[in-house]
Amino acid sequence: MLAEVSLHGQNTDPKRLHVRNGIRVETKARLVKSFQKRILNPLVKALVHRGVVGGWAIVETRGRKTGEPRETPVGNGLQGDTFWLVAEFGRRAAYVKNIEADPRVRVCVRGIWRSGRAMLLPSDDTRVRQATLHRLNAVAVRAVGKDLLTVRIDLDH
Repeated sequence: MLAEVSLHGQNTDPKRLHVRNGIRVETKARLVKSFQKRILNPLVKALVHRGVVGGWAIVETRGRKTGEPRETPVGNGLQGDTFWLVAEFGRRAAYVKNIEADPRVRVCVRGIWRSGRAMLLPSDDTRVRQATLHRLNAVAVRAVGKDLLTVRIDLDH
């Protein structure tokens, strides 16, 4: 059982959440990733591929070890010829690691694929950036995310 931890006092431990739910951050991240990988992501990918949903998109990266294509559902951040996203687990996210190894990506929005080049923007204010993106996704990313990181993708014409 976790001891009560004040968010503002001297006993603040960044590896713990507030006493109300008593779940460690590591456990929370593991639960979120498992739910996303096994349930949410396959459903969202199928809907985006068919062009059914507009609030989501797919970012396709190349696996940094295998070179195989890897698809990750993200919030739809398409703004003209630029695609914006905020990675909820920052540089720990597998697709962000893949971007670091090879910035060439593809983005699928409503069933239409476009190629582009991704760039990590660690100095970008993620809260300000999220205000310009799909509201529901921004709320979800803030609720479960840690170490948020902005990614800009310049799309080919």
